[in-house]
Amino acid sequence: MKFVVWLYLQLIKYSVYLAPVVLLLIRLAWGWELAESGWGHLHNIEKMTERFTEWGVPFPSVNVYVSGVMELIGGVLWMLGLGTRLISIPMFFNFCVAYATASKAKLQALFPHFLANIDDVIDDAAFPFLVTSLILLAFGPGIFSIDAVLKRLFFSKYAVGGTAGGDAGSKASTDFTDNPEQT
Repeated sequence: MKFVVWLYLQLIKYSVYLAPVVLLLIRLAWGWELAESGWGHLHNIEKMTERFTEWGVPFPSVNVYVSGVMELIGGVLWMLGLGTRLISIPMFFNFCVAYATASKAKLQALFPHFLANIDDVIDDAAFPFLVTSLILLAFGPGIFSIDAVLKRLFFSKYAVGGTAGGDAGSKASTDFTDNPEQT
């Protein structure tokens, strides 16, 4: 039994080093998809305006531009890891609006029969972007990002943990950009 516990503790200890790579992959994959979606919105204004109108989005032509620009810029920023947490906030709201308009029927179907209809909500195109927004807001972009470089160069003395060297000494930190060994 001791060996199993030791093995499990080793798994915890070393698998944390995957966090920066996983965050990079998430940023690159969903950032690319998001930028591609925004580019598509901006190059098919008439078609997207029709769809936004069908979905009941207020001011559809204006919102096509707003959504397209936000997705294009947000996707690029996610891929670069620049302003990641900041851009994740409007991205989260963008996809909440997408659910409230384009996927309204799916959300309404959840309440009387949650288990029967949850797959429809999860399978919606907005779901991975919504979850990615929350992941990047909560965990940041990881060490393989422009944010991490800027943090080290300019903001390390303002670290949340109160240490001059950044979050490395702070047990309370949940930011994987400095110390992947935290548990």
